[in-house]
Amino acid sequence: MTVAAVNRRRGRPPQSRAEAEAARARIVAATATVFAERGSHGLSVAQIIEKAGIARPTFYRYFANTDEPLQILLDASDRALVDGLQAALDSADDEIAMVLAGIDAYLVWAQHHGPALRPLFTELYDSSSAVSPHRERTLAMLRTRLIARFEKLGRTPPVPADIDVLLNSFEYVGYRVALSAPGDDTTVEWARATMARIAIGLVGTAADVERATAIPGLLRAAD
Repeated sequence: MTVAAVNRRRGRPPQSRAEAEAARARIVAATATVFAERGSHGLSVAQIIEKAGIARPTFYRYFANTDEPLQILLDASDRALVDGLQAALDSADDEIAMVLAGIDAYLVWAQHHGPALRPLFTELYDSSSAVSPHRERTLAMLRTRLIARFEKLGRTPPVPADIDVLLNSFEYVGYRVALSAPGDDTTVEWARATMARIAIGLVGTAADVERATAIPGLLRAAD
């Protein structure tokens, strides 16, 4: 018997790729739970392995520290937001439909995060948080894709500063959704209408605003 064969018998049993991926996914899921409860500053290996129901050596078999599974979690969140908005933008034939579809996609993304949405939005502006760098990267991707979509529709894109105001406003409205109780449809409907008014006012034309007056519930009724 070779030395390598002896070492394999004495060490850990061979693990399939599927088993390794399942173990990593379990750790990432546990990280998501702890992040939702405590935020990124409250993450610890002890809490993650307790949630995952694994031993400490198992954690370190796949990750060097808590930041690694958190980065996987945040990367997935970034992709879900950007890809969801891109699909919504591509499905629209005009500017108003594009705005409304994009808002719905944003709210679907926000609601999908559940309890994790609160610490996610809370730490957006915290330079010491792992969340903050993701915000800058995601905003840049969204800005680029929105400009490209306007150009594809044959419209002059809004100035970048207006797009930044739009995206920052959406973050605030998203944070208000995060603070609401689960299943609070009233807040979600408020968010949808508010985001639409902001978007049409910032990136729409006078004709877009006039068309928006025909959308029920979008603008305030006259006294």
